[in-house]
Amino acid sequence: MIRLGTLADLAATSSIYRRASLSNVGDRGNLLAHPEYLILGPEGLAGGRTHVAEQDGSVVGFATWAETAGTMELEDLFVDPGYIRRGIATALVNRIAEVLRARGVERLEVTANPHVLDFYRAVGFTDCGVAETEFGAAPRMVRAIS
Repeated sequence: MIRLGTLADLAATSSIYRRASLSNVGDRGNLLAHPEYLILGPEGLAGGRTHVAEQDGSVVGFATWAETAGTMELEDLFVDPGYIRRGIATALVNRIAEVLRARGVERLEVTANPHVLDFYRAVGFTDCGVAETEFGAAPRMVRAIS
């Protein structure tokens, strides 16, 4: 089940955020060297921009959208490592796309983690550039949602 998240979900989403972030061996060293990047803020939940996936009454993933300089961004997409490869991330991306489509948005963009490019391509994103991040260059991708 996917539903709109609330501030009551902050502890669960924060835990997933940290575990999922550290589960990627390619990112772990940088993240442990900068633990401030392992803290999830409440803004997405408080602003009604975060959707959570639940299974058996527990939050197992979440996705957040944000508007940045007129561009709609997939800001967060995290699934508990014990629940990956079950379609949860795909369902979350599709829910965000539905929400934004209903608002008249035509495109959803993401600064993609280079380790999961195949996933983003599988859910309809295409390459559209490169962004500089704290940890180096990362692919920019876009998905038409109109």
